[in-house]
Amino acid sequence: MGVSRDGGSVTRLRARRLSKSCDLKRFSEDSDNNQEAFSGDHDLTERVMTLTFVKAHAYGNDFLFVEQHLVSNEQSSRLSQVVCDRHLGVGADGVVFYRQTADRAVMKLFNADGSAAEVSGNGVRCLGAILVDALDPEKSRQRQADEIQIETDGGIKRLTLLEADPPRYTFRTYMGEPIGLERRVLDVGRESVDVVTLSIGNPQCVVLASGLDPDQFARLGPLLATHKTFPHGTNVEFVNLESSDRIRILIWERGVGPTKSSGTGSCAAAVAAAASASAYPGPST
Repeated sequence: MGVSRDGGSVTRLRARRLSKSCDLKRFSEDSDNNQEAFSGDHDLTERVMTLTFVKAHAYGNDFLFVEQHLVSNEQSSRLSQVVCDRHLGVGADGVVFYRQTADRAVMKLFNADGSAAEVSGNGVRCLGAILVDALDPEKSRQRQADEIQIETDGGIKRLTLLEADPPRYTFRTYMGEPIGLERRVLDVGRESVDVVTLSIGNPQCVVLASGLDPDQFARLGPLLATHKTFPHGTNVEFVNLESSDRIRILIWERGVGPTKSSGTGSCAAAVAAAASASAYPGPST
């Protein structure tokens, strides 16, 4: 998978598995308060700089990763809004709060606007990179034969490490079976839009087209993401079928806006394109 110059993502038509690379950086402020949990007893904005976190991205879809015990549940949403701000905060598409158990990691994702999300395919892979990066080099090599399990609100995701070149890691990830695949027509403003809806552990709305129109994307993306059909909002992908095995997509993520890539969005776009190939044949190659 790669990122095109116009900010869309190019992906092969593979629905259930994705191999992706993640780059990560670690940050830690020198403060005696680093290990204190955020709570309502302290002003959040004054204490953000004492937080230890990791920043990682997959094809520009970036996240901040914070150990769960450092932040109270009540402050997770507000903290995400503060630190994700690209002008006044660190800047990210979301924050992942995580903890490790004996046999897996558990993560909770908040979008840049502070809303909770079920899962992020890129976030899952980045967390896998963080877990492997924390091991010594010999254990990292051994881990390439093992499966990493990450528990999300969208189900357990399983990763296999394919390549380790710190700070870059490449995984194959089993994202699970798509469910609820349905083609429908939605009234959006004064337009009727053909879409394919489904779930990849989180809601997806795919618009299949013969080309990508940035103006249409900017106009319809936020309207579809908050359409009444989706009571909890949805991620939106505008998809151009470039050939029988290649698509180009523009992504409007729920609670974030335009993003450079999306793991679950890429899966949803591939599934929708494959399922609708006869209706939207695209160019033949």
